[in-house]
Amino acid sequence: MTGHNHSFFCLCDLIRLLCSLVWPCFCLCLALTGLLFTLVAGVRAWLRAKRNARRARDGRPAVAFFHPYCHAGGGGERVLWCAVRALQNRYQDVDFVVYTGDQDATAEQILDGARLRFGVRLPRPVHFVFLKRRLLVEASLYPYFTLLGQSVGSMFLAWEALSAFPPELCVDSMGYAFTLPVFRYLGGCRVGSYVHYPTISTDMLSVVRERSPRFNNADYVSRNPVLSAVKVVYYCAFALLYGLAGSCSDVVMVNSTWTLGHVLALWRAPNRTSVVYPPCHVQAFLDVPLDEEEEGEEGGGRCHSVVSVAQFRPEKDHRLQIRAFRKLLDRKGAEPGSRESVKLVLIGGCRNQEDEDRVLMLRGLCQELGMADRVEFKLNIPFEELKKELAEATIGLHTMWNEHFGIGVVECMAAGTVILAHKSGGPKMDIVVPFEGGPTGFLAYDEDGYADAMERILAMPPASRLEMRRRARQSVARFSDSEFEASFLAATEPLMGTLES
Repeated sequence: MTGHNHSFFCLCDLIRLLCSLVWPCFCLCLALTGLLFTLVAGVRAWLRAKRNARRARDGRPAVAFFHPYCHAGGGGERVLWCAVRALQNRYQDVDFVVYTGDQDATAEQILDGARLRFGVRLPRPVHFVFLKRRLLVEASLYPYFTLLGQSVGSMFLAWEALSAFPPELCVDSMGYAFTLPVFRYLGGCRVGSYVHYPTISTDMLSVVRERSPRFNNADYVSRNPVLSAVKVVYYCAFALLYGLAGSCSDVVMVNSTWTLGHVLALWRAPNRTSVVYPPCHVQAFLDVPLDEEEEGEEGGGRCHSVVSVAQFRPEKDHRLQIRAFRKLLDRKGAEPGSRESVKLVLIGGCRNQEDEDRVLMLRGLCQELGMADRVEFKLNIPFEELKKELAEATIGLHTMWNEHFGIGVVECMAAGTVILAHKSGGPKMDIVVPFEGGPTGFLAYDEDGYADAMERILAMPPASRLEMRRRARQSVARFSDSEFEASFLAATEPLMGTLES
């Protein structure tokens, strides 16, 4: 009995000890939680008062777009300005605001850029809130755990935006999902989002699990099983947080079927999610002639050009284009004079020194493969020169794996090239699909596949190529500005309706 009593008292002492340790921790957590809720409630009340004062002064609600790089000149920026234009035309009694970090440009310069680059002229001015801490979302600031660093940084940037101008409604139009809970729960805003590309996807998880080296999975990580395992855990945890953040959005718009699948898997908001294809400048290419005479006669000495339109970013995989073109030249080398009848033209923009260094590397690869005289690089060219190159091209080339949509692919098809795109993502699911019972282009996956397809296109009779080009041009009408505006307004109508209440 004594032994049992001793054990009982030892157990009681252990319980008392644990309680003496756990209870203070529990009280501390409870106090910190209460303090946090009090702080959040105080911030919400301050922002509400600031918003109400502005509303009383202006008499109109405000819709803000969170787009820190609105002056960048890419496809995402064209979506932004077409969206603002559509809403301004529909809702005359609403003010529109753009949160941007482009402090090196004035409001007039930004709007002039939208007009000159995209042909988008807004019916009335917008208000710009210039953010001072855009560095917080720069990838270069986070050499490790980049996704997490940029996401946390975007939350601080969203707070800067909110404290400067609290709107009634905010739309994230760049893909910073972690700003959504900040605007919704801290700012008390209704929120919407337009997703160009999921920050993380199941494909990215598969790449790490399979230890496959890619632009977002460094060789030293893919070769090391321990680092790969750590990265899988990190990606899974981040995917969970990303899904929770994205689910805060009242309305979700995605740019393609491929993006839709990943967003539904992570955000789990099917009733609030719809596909809204981005506005492509289809109309601008319709004056490019589609005449059989421009094809020339078979063997008539015309120099066929293979044109790629893509920023010089690693995921665009220009190395695949160059190596596939080398294989094409090797196959055609046996034909007298045929090597002189085809060239590769790489057209794209360079954002920074890193992109310029990548171009130097690609030039070196062309030199190494002995075809520097067959490859032309055209950097940051004006739109009219781009149109001219596409008008003269036979093949439009695209090689990005899992391209979320592919505005460049649409533009090539609208201009009348025979498109050869990567067999994945948006090009495969949405763009290079049969139309009126016939093919609209070609898809490939690796060097041999691209070389085969290019050889096949060049061997087609001019009349057959012309028929495919016409069919492709007709098929991309569904990606026009007018189609985007109709879909965007329909998707955002429930959200805009809340401004009246």
